[in-house]
Amino acid sequence: MSVLVAPSILSADFGNLQRDIRMINESRADWFHVDVMDGVFVPNISFGFPVMNALKRYARKPLDVHLMIVEPDKYLAAFADAGASIISVHIEACTHLHRTVQTMRQLGVLAGVAINPHTPVSHLSEVIASLDLVVLMSVNPGFGGQRFIKNTYSKIDELKNLINQKGSSAKIEIDGGVDLKNARELIAAGADILVAGNTVFSSTAPEEVISLLKDTSSQPA
Repeated sequence: MSVLVAPSILSADFGNLQRDIRMINESRADWFHVDVMDGVFVPNISFGFPVMNALKRYARKPLDVHLMIVEPDKYLAAFADAGASIISVHIEACTHLHRTVQTMRQLGVLAGVAINPHTPVSHLSEVIASLDLVVLMSVNPGFGGQRFIKNTYSKIDELKNLINQKGSSAKIEIDGGVDLKNARELIAAGADILVAGNTVFSSTAPEEVISLLKDTSSQPA
């Protein structure tokens, strides 16, 4: 299966948001990645429902919503109503993670769990069979443009083994520092979905970058 590419709208030009949404619509990208930050769980604030409503109105591809917020359970239904097709919550922010995953399933969205760089993959053992995807943070969450953490490769291997052991169908999404230099190695390690922010939106040819990321999966590592 070809790797899925999810450009992070956080890196878009918010003065020309409709233009950048159109670019993703017309590109070979698969999803819109939407980073929601509250300034509490992470040291930054991004955006909320006004931007979600704009995305819902204009985006023609699934909205992959990554909630970097405390008490995400309070907002799951609202984000589903705002157009989210996929919702990922942080294991570090959920006291009753199994219940949170059940709620996402009841809302009809794909259920994802994100883990920070310091969080062991083994902490997912009791819920992995119920997940549609796991978001491995390959930077510390809260800011765009950070340097990729190389230990991510070994965590992908651990996660792949856990998925196989538990008979899970969860996909592995990599979020943070993904670029054209490390994409091939990430895919070879077992990544299924690549989130790309600065790599796409800082380029003068963002659609070409998206195509290069897509084509990486068909090239030898």
